[in-house]
Amino acid sequence: MTQTRVSTEANTTLKNIPKKQRIITAILYIAALVLGALIGLYNHSFTNEIMGFIATAFTRLFSFIAVPIIALALITTLAKLSKGSNSGIIFSHTVFYTLLTTIIAAALSAVLFVLLKPQNVPAEISGAANTPAISSSSYLDHILNTIPNNLLAPFVSGNVLSVLMIAAAFGISLAVMPASDKKTTVLNFIGGLQDILFIIIRAIIAILPLGIMAFTSQLVVELEAGIVLGSLATYFAVVVGSNLVQMFIILPLLMLIRGLNPLKVAKGMLPAIAVALFSKSSAGTLPVTMASAEDNLGVNPKVSRFVLPICTTINMNGCAAFILVTSIYLMQNAGIEISFGTFIAWIFIATIASIGNAGVPMGCYFLTISLMSSMQVPVVLMGVILPVYAIIDMIETSLNVWSDATITNIVNKELEGKLDNVNIEAQSIA
Repeated sequence: MTQTRVSTEANTTLKNIPKKQRIITAILYIAALVLGALIGLYNHSFTNEIMGFIATAFTRLFSFIAVPIIALALITTLAKLSKGSNSGIIFSHTVFYTLLTTIIAAALSAVLFVLLKPQNVPAEISGAANTPAISSSSYLDHILNTIPNNLLAPFVSGNVLSVLMIAAAFGISLAVMPASDKKTTVLNFIGGLQDILFIIIRAIIAILPLGIMAFTSQLVVELEAGIVLGSLATYFAVVVGSNLVQMFIILPLLMLIRGLNPLKVAKGMLPAIAVALFSKSSAGTLPVTMASAEDNLGVNPKVSRFVLPICTTINMNGCAAFILVTSIYLMQNAGIEISFGTFIAWIFIATIASIGNAGVPMGCYFLTISLMSSMQVPVVLMGVILPVYAIIDMIETSLNVWSDATITNIVNKELEGKLDNVNIEAQSIA
């Protein structure tokens, strides 16, 4: 089957999705949010236990499906790299927009930090905080630990960056492997595994409102338990504010400049953003992100299945903002002088650090602890930040996925009609 025929069938399928069905889906998402909030307000031990069970089940399902999706998607795409292939063009566009949006996110958070000037936490508060476990390894050790020394260990532990390295090695090896029946058999086997995973994804999406209800209920219970901002109010405002400005102003403006309708893209990516908000894992949200991009917005699978796995690992707008603001805040509280040069340096440090972060819940939090510890900066304030980090993590994960969607749709539009007819089977995931 040629790519032209596959794309035509995919687009036809997309257009034939009834508008009524989309409305019903939106209503289910809203109903799940409302019902989850009510259950959370009820705050009964039995219902909390049930919601916790459902939320944990969905988190495990997303984690289960995310790692093989990342590996298989990257292997099959890199395997297509050959002389005359345009996969290199897709990659260059992806890296350009990833660096652009991440640097902007870090710079924006630095500007807000200067404007709002978060005050230091009082000594009695920092002294009473519970200090999380601190890793003695340096950030270079953290990067070194992402290089796998075992083929299966990264898949078992869910180390997305290590999985990406293994997948890249396999994919590039397949690309340089001479054409043969063996190569064809391997590619067909991997393609078959992808088809199986997409069938599982469709089943998970069908029951997604149940998961959203459970995640919402848990959030409301946490809020009712009380999150005291105190002296962290301004710090909290800087982190959240920079994420929201990036989400609602910078990224939509970038899409407008590139000729896309941000509202249309937002509507199509709503399921993925909702899952990201409550699961707090961009890697775990990847299956839903792929489904939303391909089925709701008609993104070429050749683009989405190459760009999104890469973006899930290296495109961390929210993480860059958190690392910059939190690191400078900790250094400021430690008595370190914060100069203009410090901000400039940390814009790039935060960008590089966020690229090395895995898209899993609280990934940025522990990465920041590791980074500060390696610089001998006291990290006791991370214990004070922890109570509000649940909210920060939700917002920054949503931003990460929204940024992934932005880049994917921009690359798809810019390369429309310019890609070679590589035989990639388009799958309808919704």
